[in-house]
Amino acid sequence: MATLAAFSSFFFFFLVTFAFADTGKVGINYGRVANNLPSPEKVVELLKSQRIDRVKTYDTDSAVLAALANSDISVVVAFPNEELSKAAADQSFTDNWVQANISKYYPATKIEAVAVGNEVFADPKNTTPFLVPAMKNVYNSLVKYKLDSNVKVSSPIALGALQNSYPPSSGSFKSDLIEPALKPMLEFLRKTSSYLMVNAYPFFAYSANADKISLDYALFRDNPGQVDSGNGLKYTNLFDAQLDAVFAAMSAISYNDVKVVVTETGWPSVGDENEAGAGAANAAAYNGNLVRRVLSGSGTPLRPKDPLNVYLFALFNENQKPGPTSERNYGLFYPNEQTVYDSPFVSTSGNSSSTPAANKSKTQVPVSGGGGGDVSPSAAGQTWCVANANAGEKKLQAAIDYACGEGGADCRPIQEGATCYDPNTLEAHASYAFNSYYQKQVRKAGSCDFGGAAYVVTQAPSKYPIPSPNSNLLC
Repeated sequence: MATLAAFSSFFFFFLVTFAFADTGKVGINYGRVANNLPSPEKVVELLKSQRIDRVKTYDTDSAVLAALANSDISVVVAFPNEELSKAAADQSFTDNWVQANISKYYPATKIEAVAVGNEVFADPKNTTPFLVPAMKNVYNSLVKYKLDSNVKVSSPIALGALQNSYPPSSGSFKSDLIEPALKPMLEFLRKTSSYLMVNAYPFFAYSANADKISLDYALFRDNPGQVDSGNGLKYTNLFDAQLDAVFAAMSAISYNDVKVVVTETGWPSVGDENEAGAGAANAAAYNGNLVRRVLSGSGTPLRPKDPLNVYLFALFNENQKPGPTSERNYGLFYPNEQTVYDSPFVSTSGNSSSTPAANKSKTQVPVSGGGGGDVSPSAAGQTWCVANANAGEKKLQAAIDYACGEGGADCRPIQEGATCYDPNTLEAHASYAFNSYYQKQVRKAGSCDFGGAAYVVTQAPSKYPIPSPNSNLLC
């Protein structure tokens, strides 16, 4: 995987070298809804090796914040939805929270913002009434500890807060959110010189309307574009259109001066059959072309002079996230720190690819395409199931026993003296057994987990033999 890592390092080196001057800013979300992730210390090493110097977390985990100390990585931390009511009601509660979770680590850990809640308007527990009072109390606590000039307060909203989004010029917020929540929040952001956090996912819009939305339009690729019938502006990608719908909604209630940061956006590398567009090639195209878009320095058609600032979602695939398969496959990295796919990037000559660059030196196992010939994994949309080395010997062995026994995997090739016995390691044998089971199950959702002992990859591993779907062994 050395070549792939070098590729990724160059991508992010280029990204941060040019993205933090007069263009936009690109960071990454570090979610941890998983039981197989590297330690925070290793994650910080990974971030630094990839030249990533902006990260957004979903809590204030002490181990994570301590690991980020003196790393020169800017951090956005989160205040949980579950505590909003307490924060809204009691200034002393937020005083204690800020003291324990911000001032304790700052400035060694470069905390630059607190995301108070996450997509609160969509919270089924109806925490919306507590949001703005909680934001104000968190801010007042930052003032008390003299941190308010360096640490901003905001809250991420989802595009579900919009009543209308098409065409972008008709963008408007849901009427029941405007007076009780959005106006007070935007007024607070204006007074504190903060910004609105927005989570925007063109993938969701495309997947739900694949018969109406062009995939090229969703992935920033060449396309005829769409002209907004309301103002005549031309859009060449769905991301810009979604953002301008938010800007139009803000302008409609007289808050067009508040800045916006996209705190989540991404594309899944794997999805269920009904999740149109999910796939490694599309994920690589979306994330790579989005970075290229940010590096251009230009804003959206409605706000052309405002550079785009985004946080990609996400750093890792998270195997314990609930919901469809896509939810567990937004990561740029696997838990073992290998990249999920080759991401296209902007070269120094100004050219970029809209599809994943070929990794010429990477060994790829041929996969039968069902049409009488062999095709590459990327062309076939193939995936494999491999062992999670961090799961521990006991869990791996138990999973092998199940796969080779009740699971019905063909494990004869990894028996002593057989063709795929070497390398004789637990991880190699587990990967063979897991993938045999996974392919036998026709790669259906949930068939590559084994209680956290395995995960799906989109490139054939080269360090140990792996069976293909139509052959018992390839070694």
